[in-house]
Amino acid sequence: MSTVPVRVLLVDDHAVVRQGLRLFLGLDPDIEVVGEAGNGEEALSEAERLIPDVVVMDLMMPVMDGITATRALRRALPETEVIALTSTLEEHKVNGAIEAGAISYMLKDASSDTLAEAIHAAARGEVRLHPEAARRLVRDFRSSEMRETLTPKETIVLQLIARGHSNRDIAADQGVSEATVKTHVSRLLSKLELESRTQAALYALKHGIASLDGVEG
Repeated sequence: MSTVPVRVLLVDDHAVVRQGLRLFLGLDPDIEVVGEAGNGEEALSEAERLIPDVVVMDLMMPVMDGITATRALRRALPETEVIALTSTLEEHKVNGAIEAGAISYMLKDASSDTLAEAIHAAARGEVRLHPEAARRLVRDFRSSEMRETLTPKETIVLQLIARGHSNRDIAADQGVSEATVKTHVSRLLSKLELESRTQAALYALKHGIASLDGVEG
C-alpha cells in the first residue's frame, strides 16, 4: 500500500539553497516538493495556490521576512505546518518563529535525513526543535497563569505533546479516538492560553511537566 507523499513548499531567497533542498528532499519518495518561493510574500501566494502540507521557511528574506510570513500563513492555512529553517540561533528569531506558529525550528546545517524526518513529523503534527533552540525557548518562554487546572488526562496529553507525539500516537497510547485527543489538546491550549502545540510543549518543559530529554531534536 503506497503512502501519499508529503507536499512541501520551499521558501528561501537564495535559489541555490532551494535547489539544494529540492535535490536531497527529492531522494525521499514520500516527500514531494510542489513549489518554491523567494520571499515571504511569494510564499503566501504560492501556499494559498498549492495548499502544501508543510512549508520549509527561511527567516531572513527581503520583501517579507519568514516570521511575518509564518504568522500570516498559519492564519490563512491553519492545516499547513511551518518549519523554520535558518542559519543562526539568534534569540529573537527563535522566539519569533515559534510565537508566529512554526511547529519546528531547524538549522541549515542539519543533515538531509534530519530535515526530511522533521518534515514527516510536521506533517503528522509532531514538534521538532533543535536542542539548543529548545533550551533557549524554554529559558525565555513566558506564559500566563493557567485559567483552570488541567485534568489528569490533559496533563498526560501535554506530556506526550512535549515528547513529540502526534494526535494519532497519543490516541493509540491512551486507547481513545483521535477526536478525543483533539478535544483534550483544544481544552488544554485554552486553559493555558496558548496558540499551538509547540507552545504547549514549551510550557510543559518550562514548568517541569516534561523534560528536555524527551524532546527530539
